[in-house]
Amino acid sequence: MAKPAIVLVHGFWGGAAHWAKVIVELKRLGHGDISAVENPLTSVANDAARTRQMLAQQKGPVLLVGHSYGGAVITEAGDQPNVAGLVYIAAFAPEIGESLGEIGAAMPPPPGVLNAAPDSDGYVWIAKDKFRESFCQDLPEDEALVMAVTQKAPLGAMFGEKLTHAAWKTKPAWYQISAQDRMIAPANEERMAKRMGAKKIITLEASHVSLASRSVEVAAYIDEAAKAIG
Repeated sequence: MAKPAIVLVHGFWGGAAHWAKVIVELKRLGHGDISAVENPLTSVANDAARTRQMLAQQKGPVLLVGHSYGGAVITEAGDQPNVAGLVYIAAFAPEIGESLGEIGAAMPPPPGVLNAAPDSDGYVWIAKDKFRESFCQDLPEDEALVMAVTQKAPLGAMFGEKLTHAAWKTKPAWYQISAQDRMIAPANEERMAKRMGAKKIITLEASHVSLASRSVEVAAYIDEAAKAIG
């Protein structure tokens, strides 16, 4: 049976390369058609439009995978007819008319969020000296340093943007919770996973970047979802 194409969508404070380890593992599991979108992080609408462009280039059914803010992107863009399923990796999964800020406000802010602040141009950065403890405390110091220095900051206005679509209402979805997440409260992740009626929910003892620190398990989970829709 042909495997679906896999399209990976990154979140805030990073780019497509955040998926590096997962890509290698997916290739090892026999997935040959893998793409990773590089989104500008300038607006949800812009990122969803870029992701839809990538989806339009795929042949056959697609499994759309989002990490962190990338979950909002796949929620907005995943209504395309060739999208056969959605996988959320420690990710936002907004309802129609809901913003990231509203989701975050539902619970006390996790500690990492307190180390993020806007610059004079409106881009939100995580303090470099607080990056590892906030974002990726289970990665080696060298890896965390590279992530901190190469972080891709989103525009602060994006936290108030309301979504116009919720693809998880009509597409089968899977959700991975990171139990040690300091950027999205794990309880908030569980709330969103249950709200969407995810087909399968798993929890990993991982930081926000489970895609880097627990790449073997994350890739296996994506592979399981791909088999379910294939």
